[in-house]
Amino acid sequence: MSPQTPSAAPADHSGARAAARHGWVQALVAVLAGLVVMGVVAALGLWASGATDLPDNAYPRVVAATLVTAVGGTVEFTGDAGAIAETKAGLTVIPLSVTLAGALVLGAGFLRPLRHRAVAGARELAGWAGRIAVLWVLVLIGLALAARQTFQVDLGNGTIGAIGDLFGATPEVGFKADMAQTLVFGVLWLVGVLVIALLVARGAPLPARLLRFQESVRPAAYAMVLLLLTCVGIGAVIGLVVAATRGHAAETFAVMLLGLPNVVWLAFTIGLGATWNGRVDGPFGLPMPHLLDEVLRTPDISAVNLRTLSDYDGRIWWLVVIDAVLLLGAAFLMAARSPARVRAWQHALHMALALALTVLMICLLGRISAHYGLSILGLGDIDGGLKGEIFLKPQVWGALGFAVLWGLVTGLLGALLAKGVRRRGEVGSAG
Repeated sequence: MSPQTPSAAPADHSGARAAARHGWVQALVAVLAGLVVMGVVAALGLWASGATDLPDNAYPRVVAATLVTAVGGTVEFTGDAGAIAETKAGLTVIPLSVTLAGALVLGAGFLRPLRHRAVAGARELAGWAGRIAVLWVLVLIGLALAARQTFQVDLGNGTIGAIGDLFGATPEVGFKADMAQTLVFGVLWLVGVLVIALLVARGAPLPARLLRFQESVRPAAYAMVLLLLTCVGIGAVIGLVVAATRGHAAETFAVMLLGLPNVVWLAFTIGLGATWNGRVDGPFGLPMPHLLDEVLRTPDISAVNLRTLSDYDGRIWWLVVIDAVLLLGAAFLMAARSPARVRAWQHALHMALALALTVLMICLLGRISAHYGLSILGLGDIDGGLKGEIFLKPQVWGALGFAVLWGLVTGLLGALLAKGVRRRGEVGSAG
């Protein structure tokens, strides 16, 4: 009996350690770390954009609304201008700087207990992800409840202001998070982050049934994530230089902290040859580079591509060179991390598919749409400044076509360049 007791004790101790690695405390730390990082980035970005001057102590609620939109949730705009007036407003834009910060921290927190292991059971991974998901749902509920506010609209001293005073109309606009959509899309966002984290990290364990897919999926996924992060890094350096040399530091930091990936990933697709259509109308605008605002501020819908941007600044053609270097580097890295038995044409196909999916993600996440309108007795344009519209959307099929073409060419070149690199699966031989 006694010889069996010591062997049982270590087994129980090992089980306790395994449970601790995947316990609720670790899940809570991962979720809170992601929430805090997202909150800090959003708060600093909104502070730089002047959101602290909003009335009625609305700043914290605007931060909450920003976090909701950053994870795919929906914030609805509301208006109440009385029986003789009408207000309409809407905003669809994802602050991808906040999204990216949260994704990186949450992904790292999810992977940390799984490091140094080769295989993990599907039930174990599902249980660990489930703990994080339960706590994340509670966070989403709290954010959705906090993301609501109402403001009064100043009609000014012109004709509409006089009509409003005559009829006692006090327009109000506000926003509130849609609870159901916030929960659905927020959970889907979390699932996407955790899946991408498992795909990208070479040391992350997978269920035994999925191990055969890691050789073809993980190198491509890692290369694409590193490509996107490199674009953000280049954009951050350019932003710091602009802030230090050209003034308007607050506006530049607002763009960097709220929408840097929106700008640099848009530029990346334009460098591939993609075209985005858009327009800016009215007195307001979203944080964006002056060049882009200038191209879009026209009476009609504008096409944003290499040709139209080069009419304002010929240096835009450098985007093609930068994209070529980045894609060739990503293709080389993908080939170097792949098994030696993968042929060059297979690398080209993997690169084309991975780049097409990456560009599709940018097209889906990078759309911008915002509008606001106020009318009293149908007189919405008398004073001016009471309506505006911004939108920017991609020509998806054209963008995907260019992505496939670039992926095939750079994938093949990257595979040829990686031939001299010793890779997994190679066996040294004298012949």
